[in-house]
Amino acid sequence: MIRKLFPVALALSLAAAFALAQGEKKAATITGYLLDNMCAASLSSDAEAAKHYTSCSLMPACAQTGYAVVSKDTVYKLDGRGNELAHALLKETKKKKGLAVTVEGTLEGDTLHADKLAEAR
Repeated sequence: MIRKLFPVALALSLAAAFALAQGEKKAATITGYLLDNMCAASLSSDAEAAKHYTSCSLMPACAQTGYAVVSKDTVYKLDGRGNELAHALLKETKKKKGLAVTVEGTLEGDTLHADKLAEAR
């Protein structure tokens, strides 16, 4: 009986450990360019993101896809809270293109869970 249960218990233990490692959130502060997810899929470098118009990110079709931050040629998708903060900032900024932001929060894979999002200085 023990011989049958041991492999099952071992497999469950390894699966649980792997799941915990995958779901680990790390504190992060990311500075980069804010743009919508639709455009972020094609503008994945800092140089391209710096030329992106803020008005594009506010267009309904683009805004509906959510927002991302491109930093060091890496695209970080924002979570629900981050999307709300990003949309509000895009509506109030005077910047016409290349909106640089700093996001504080936690990073889980390529998703940035935002606590704070502000225009970079």
